[in-house]
Amino acid sequence: MKNIVSTLLCLVFMTSCFSQSEAQVNTVSADKEWKSQYAILKNTSEADFIIRVGDVDNLNFGWPEGFDPFCGRMTESHSFPWEAHEEDLPGFDRILLSSRFKPEAEFPCGGDGYSGTYDPPLTMPVTWTLPVDVLRGAEVKNAYLQIFIDDFQAPSFCSKFQLVFNGIRFAEGEKLLNAIDQTGPVGKLLSIPLPEEFYGGLTSNNFLSFRIDENTGAADGFAIDFIRLLVNRKLENTCKGDIQGRVLEKDTDKSLAGAKVRLANNRRVIANSKGEFVLRAVTTGYEIVSASLDGYADGFASADIGQGDMNPEVIVYLEKGKNAVLFDQKNISAGETINLNRIMFDQGKADLKNESKIELDKVVTFLKANMNAEIELSGHTSSEGEPDYNRSLSYRRVKACKDYILLQTIDAGRIIAIGFGSDRPVAPNDTEENRTKNRRVEMRIVKL
Repeated sequence: MKNIVSTLLCLVFMTSCFSQSEAQVNTVSADKEWKSQYAILKNTSEADFIIRVGDVDNLNFGWPEGFDPFCGRMTESHSFPWEAHEEDLPGFDRILLSSRFKPEAEFPCGGDGYSGTYDPPLTMPVTWTLPVDVLRGAEVKNAYLQIFIDDFQAPSFCSKFQLVFNGIRFAEGEKLLNAIDQTGPVGKLLSIPLPEEFYGGLTSNNFLSFRIDENTGAADGFAIDFIRLLVNRKLENTCKGDIQGRVLEKDTDKSLAGAKVRLANNRRVIANSKGEFVLRAVTTGYEIVSASLDGYADGFASADIGQGDMNPEVIVYLEKGKNAVLFDQKNISAGETINLNRIMFDQGKADLKNESKIELDKVVTFLKANMNAEIELSGHTSSEGEPDYNRSLSYRRVKACKDYILLQTIDAGRIIAIGFGSDRPVAPNDTEENRTKNRRVEMRIVKL
């Protein structure tokens, strides 16, 4: 049991578990008033705006000497359980469990020691609010949600976390949380890029809401130390480290050459003939590395990134996918990309034309016939115009496709929408015929 192991660790390493609260802490962040439950900073070297909710104290355990939660790797293992402090905001520095959790239920995948501390008033998930009135009138170029997380273990305990940001399912963030297997218990900073669909809410509201809950009732306790919103993050001024890893076939450990390896911000490299990959100068924190290859379901692995190149190797396993039937009885496999023909938009606009809905209805039919299938919709443009505008336009177009599909009672967690703009052409942008080829919407089969 996790609580027994953690207690033994603390007895052996008494200093690390109980003497951290007074330690001196170094940080590169301008966010230094860590005892405060709220922080709002403007025009910092880290971002144009930093908005924090929750104090920064490693779940009330304090930080090791010189530890920087914004640049370091994961924390040391801490004791279990702990009591919530009255001064902490609801939902922080305490054990949370699924709103569907029932102590008397059976848990086929097992559970962690946290589930034994079930106390409904304290352990029920809450909806956090972030004050964002300072963003009114701001131009949002990028936005990141940072969460200092503790002990998410979806792969081990078959849990399915759901994220709701400002009343909207945040499927991209859910993919990341549900790929994390974080035992210890230890804490780590997770940075999630916010899709463009949330930008309007950042600048038009006084408050934004954010909620994490688990959808199955699994016995997977978790905790949050603080939440930060970074708007117009300046990645050049963040701490960075390198990731080295391999992509292997599940069960055989066969090296998978040519696998596409990607980070949450869509940065991508291709694995070499030995399945090896290197991603340099990645911002520090907990990063989810995904890999894809035709014939395989997407695989995910977590990377614990501190400064420099001495970070642990990352192994991403891919599992052989099954075949399915799509469009005109054509067989397709997991990992395969299909060009969705006849998806039409007026120039410079993102409103779906009626003829596009005929094509998207085929996607709906496929998803209803294959209930375990998950897909990625990606939008692409030709190279005319500014790159940032093209990426925005392609995202808005593919988001319109996703929204139409969701109206047909498809679960939002099964579809990811990405706008690549002109970054990934399939033909040179030298003739109108080739530019037409580059203006496309693609569907990739993530899982079957």
